[in-house]
Amino acid sequence: MPNVRTTSSPSRRGLLAAGGALALGAALAACGDDKGKDAGSGKGTTAAKSGPWSFTDDRKKTVKLDKVPANIVAFTGVGAALYDYGVQVKGVFGPTKTADGKPDVQAGDMDVSKVTVLGNTWGQFKIEKYAALAPDVLISTMFDDAGTLWYVPDESKDKIAQLAPSVGISVYDRQLPQSLQRMWQLAESLGGDMRAAKVTAAKKRFEEAAARLRAAARAKPGIKVMAGSASDQLFYVSGTNLSVDLEYFKALGVNFVEPPESAKAKGGGWYESLSWENVDKYQADIIMMDDRSSTIQPADITKATWKKLPAVKAGQVISRSPEPILSYDKCVPLLTTLAEALEKAEKVA
Repeated sequence: MPNVRTTSSPSRRGLLAAGGALALGAALAACGDDKGKDAGSGKGTTAAKSGPWSFTDDRKKTVKLDKVPANIVAFTGVGAALYDYGVQVKGVFGPTKTADGKPDVQAGDMDVSKVTVLGNTWGQFKIEKYAALAPDVLISTMFDDAGTLWYVPDESKDKIAQLAPSVGISVYDRQLPQSLQRMWQLAESLGGDMRAAKVTAAKKRFEEAAARLRAAARAKPGIKVMAGSASDQLFYVSGTNLSVDLEYFKALGVNFVEPPESAKAKGGGWYESLSWENVDKYQADIIMMDDRSSTIQPADITKATWKKLPAVKAGQVISRSPEPILSYDKCVPLLTTLAEALEKAEKVA
């Protein structure tokens, strides 16, 4: 249930703006199906510490520069992924710091004191500050098939585009391994040390976690999982289609609640919105809740109808990252958390 900002889905865009948004090798391909495998083809990367650089992104656009970009500006989650691969960005836009100044969940392990924050919330992007960084390239994810760069405001995107070329990595309608491969290729092209022990170990852990989740899903086929997100007025139930993480989990055998297409259509194809009075519309044994700071976290939900849900009463509520940080290290917990929940889950709904 990643939040998609697209011209064809204004309802989803409005939802995020309101702060109640929803919800990303051969060995890895074997963990899921072949959907979107062309995304990991390795095309368009020229890895070099110096000399000419080029990269073909998921819009099929090739950026060519005289040298490897040094002044990189990226969506916060992209910056966090690149950081895990040893690539430091100069500036970020998107959720970076919480109200108390601590790193947002989407900042990962990045030292937020060492990056220039161009905008911390939806619609914020300080163009003058961006220009002052003398950016070589801007990098973001894409949650649609129209090439819309995530968190780059529509009203200023043309001005922003004039200052530096951009690279888009898709997390739309594909499975997590494909997007992870593409971020890996990008990081490698930018000079990341992909042979570092911690990097190769994280990739192995991801493969092991995928195998564990597949086994857990096979052992508990009757356990129903629901992906949700909370705002003050509404509860959102995500469908698995389009979401980079849920599509993958489903391919591994996880049994998800799936709202009908007619209901999801009102949410741009991603989710069904429910009033809190109707939050019990779907029966679930495990609930995965959106962990982003723009949403209400389970511990802070006071609605009586929520507290009566079987999964809530049984303590079978876990976190979910609808906008995963696309490094293997950060995606391992997404798999292991769900695998552990399935292994321990009781049938309660």
